[in-house]
Amino acid sequence: MAIYSGGGVIIMITSVKKQYNSTNNEFDGYEMVKNGITSTVPLDPDNTDYQAIQEWAKIEGNNITDNGA
Repeated sequence: MAIYSGGGVIIMITSVKKQYNSTNNEFDGYEMVKNGITSTVPLDPDNTDYQAIQEWAKIEGNNITDNGA
């Protein structure tokens, strides 16, 4: 479990998993559990949750799960 502080807000990201499109099996986003709530995050560098995932992944011990397509 890691804490990411962005813009003065404490965010608890507990897990991140890659998501794949069910039609063409292309990687198209993330499933993230943040503050106990599961949400889908698009591959959009302007998205604040996407940015939080990128920072979270840099912290030792945090790993993005990839179960494949």
